[in-house]
Amino acid sequence: MIWVPLLLVACVVAGVGCARVCRATLAAALPDAGDPRGGADPELTLHEAAYLAGGPLRVTDLTLVSMHRGRRLLLAHTGWATVVDAGGAGRDELERAVLGAIGPEGQCPIPSVRPVVAADASVRCIEERLVGLGLAVPAAGRREVAEGLRAVKAGFLLGLVLGTAAALLVPAAERALVIAAFTLPLLASGLCLLIGLVERYPYTRWASPAGQRLLSGLSAADPLTALATRGPAVLEPELRAAFRGQDTRHRP
Repeated sequence: MIWVPLLLVACVVAGVGCARVCRATLAAALPDAGDPRGGADPELTLHEAAYLAGGPLRVTDLTLVSMHRGRRLLLAHTGWATVVDAGGAGRDELERAVLGAIGPEGQCPIPSVRPVVAADASVRCIEERLVGLGLAVPAAGRREVAEGLRAVKAGFLLGLVLGTAAALLVPAAERALVIAAFTLPLLASGLCLLIGLVERYPYTRWASPAGQRLLSGLSAADPLTALATRGPAVLEPELRAAFRGQDTRHRP
């Protein structure tokens, strides 16, 4: 019965990983107990909608395109951003962050601008407000789900390795029993991993269920609203070309 300790190890590791994913997903789906809304849904600004739909980089994309349409910035199809009108040094904190990321030369590749603006304090303020309203999932919650999924993957792979080793260590007559026994932790890990990957969006990427409900009520008739909720894919070909090859370091 040398395979029994191996089975116990596989079951414990699989159980811990599944428990972490379930706990993190449930925590992300529950409304914030400190939600100050008093039952009334707040109105989202475009930048808040962009954050809920696509995170910090979507907020950056919206700001860049808004400045481009306002003729304060030129987004070339070659992937460069050029300052056209720096009058007033930007109309708000986000625009000032864009101008600061481009630098005094007034021209910079868009992939270099995006992560700098996405990490700016003005974007963090948007995140903090949305988290405080119970509309966005905190960064800690996203990390916990990601770590839980990694634990489940590790448990699944460990179960495969231990099951294979156990099957090779026992006589041929006992292999069917060993394989059947190891099916339980493997099945649990596989199902939990599948559910976690399916449920990761929308509940644990950026928007909470309450935030998703507000996003679903937005009309995409306005081009900037469509960009905020759907991303650069809705832009005209020239602007899509400008964002092609963009940095994805801030994606979940």
